[in-house]
Amino acid sequence: MFTKEERVLFIGDSITDCGRRAEPEELGDGYVRMIRDYLICEAPADVPAVINKGIGGNRVTDLAERWEQDVLSERPTVLSVSIGINDVWRQLDSKGIDQILPGKFEQVYRELLDQSKGIRLILMEPTIIEEDPQSQGNELLKPYVDIVRKLADEYDAVLVPTHQAFLKYISADGEHKLTTDGVHMNSIGNTLMARTWIHSVRGAFA
Repeated sequence: MFTKEERVLFIGDSITDCGRRAEPEELGDGYVRMIRDYLICEAPADVPAVINKGIGGNRVTDLAERWEQDVLSERPTVLSVSIGINDVWRQLDSKGIDQILPGKFEQVYRELLDQSKGIRLILMEPTIIEEDPQSQGNELLKPYVDIVRKLADEYDAVLVPTHQAFLKYISADGEHKLTTDGVHMNSIGNTLMARTWIHSVRGAFA
């Protein structure tokens, strides 16, 4: 799927961050580490550099402020972006202050992708807000998911259908939760994210 000469960079919010700055490899203990470990097991002599640049609380505008330093200066050959949860989540408790509505979300996201020419792109759908498909957060999330899908198509990026994978899991009415609080992943949620990413990317990069 990759070669050892490649640099695979993940950027996003706390779901990507997952405590990365508290451990030596700076990968965190979430889906990014699971993907890296899978790549090691799949091809131990051909593991790419895996870089985690997630920061908790980030919205798409926060990514824009650090894009040069945390993405472009790292010279990735592959870039995986997961953003959108905080853009919506803060609408639920911000009382209308400083909202990132869908139009601005798309504009800023598009500007970031325009700066990333020559990098293979992987765009992950935002996951979920509460483990209920009809929650207010998931209803508000729908246009953001649609924007990510549209941008993936326009920029010839790999789409990782994380939102759809989570809704499918929830709809199966299993007894095991995916998150600790409706947003942040437990180990099962991270496994589902990593599995969905690997399946999507393997098919596109084979």
